[in-house]
Amino acid sequence: MILGKVLKKSILARGCFSFNSSFILRVEDQIGLRKQSRIGGVPPRSLFSISGVSANDLEGSGDFHFEEGTKQVPAAVNNVVRTQSLRRMIERDVITSRRDVWMSHTHNYCSRGIDKFSEYIQKRAPFLQKLPKYVKIVEVGPRDGLQNEKNIVPTDVKINLIKMLASSGLSVVEATSFVSPKWVPQLADAKAVMEAIRNQGGRFPVLTPNLKGFEAAVAAGAKEVAIFASASESFSKSNINCSIEESLKRYWDVAIAAKKHSLPVRGYISCVVGCPVEGAISPSQVAYVAKELSDMGCYEISLGDTIGVGTPGSVVPMLEAVMDAVHVEKLAVHFHDTYGQALSNILISLQMGVSTVDSSIAGLGGCPYAKGASGNVATEDVVYMLNGLGVETNIDMQKLLLAGDFICRHLGRSSGSKAAIALNKTVAHASKL
Repeated sequence: MILGKVLKKSILARGCFSFNSSFILRVEDQIGLRKQSRIGGVPPRSLFSISGVSANDLEGSGDFHFEEGTKQVPAAVNNVVRTQSLRRMIERDVITSRRDVWMSHTHNYCSRGIDKFSEYIQKRAPFLQKLPKYVKIVEVGPRDGLQNEKNIVPTDVKINLIKMLASSGLSVVEATSFVSPKWVPQLADAKAVMEAIRNQGGRFPVLTPNLKGFEAAVAAGAKEVAIFASASESFSKSNINCSIEESLKRYWDVAIAAKKHSLPVRGYISCVVGCPVEGAISPSQVAYVAKELSDMGCYEISLGDTIGVGTPGSVVPMLEAVMDAVHVEKLAVHFHDTYGQALSNILISLQMGVSTVDSSIAGLGGCPYAKGASGNVATEDVVYMLNGLGVETNIDMQKLLLAGDFICRHLGRSSGSKAAIALNKTVAHASKL
């Protein structure tokens, strides 16, 4: 935490905006600084490699765990930091180092190593004990996020976005959907997009609502497909023009064809807690559809709160019902943030054993059949939260921010991610130091 305390003192001395200690910890965490083995509480490599200050220069300077009331930052370090901008520090190899876990409790903040995390959990945060060590993020922005955009996004922009997302460490990026151009004109270039990325590293599933779409996807080189059902009868009829049972029969044909081609199939269920027409949805209905998709051979089933009305109070009974029918390892969650509940719902889902989360870069997306439904939860916000919890994602936040900036510029709008907006402002201010 030495860097955080030094930066705080340096920034305040320059008359810039003020920071509290938890903010410094969060920024240090998100830009990827590693606190390695310490000498007097100081991470030797990260700070010394930049400033040239040796451990001997700091000996006897006090405790560098950032707690209220501890000793001040030694002048030698403060002077070094004053002479170098934060931008130069970030641009050095420190940014590629793995982040450290940070913890906070009331007014007492300190940086702890990964090896201390389990001890902290046992003593001070028992409710976090059930969190997975690693969470897989399924990025749905290129398909679910862009499909309802009124202005057609150029094909090369979509391709570049997918490549940027994959390069950030996202192992699964839903690329497009092989649907009728009449229904979704934004995705009329599905074939061109798939052909451009099919040999890239990573997984790029595509949505195939029927056998015709599946065959087109295979011809374009798709190696993984997804099918889409609903837990709401009314929503199923308005969205895909057939009943739940009719849609399931249709998807059996796709599943059988996929098996012949040895292609994995992912299943989606919409309206798992609420429907814009029917209101609340019975958990047993969600469990029924999930079981059907599982029986078809879907390796994973994503449970979607399409209109974003869910809270932990409605998500928990839904998950309990589904888990009675399908093993939790096959489940993913897909929350929209209409009422600002997405991160809360994700956290409670992780505590219940789910370890796969769908999200969309910059919070892109929505539902054309759900009035007022805002976009999917932003990938940046999910990664920021997981980083703070010490949960691995293998995602580079800096590259993720660049991908978000890229697509938002092309769409001519601000990001829907609060974390992205805050982190970008932080870097912009810091670059002026």
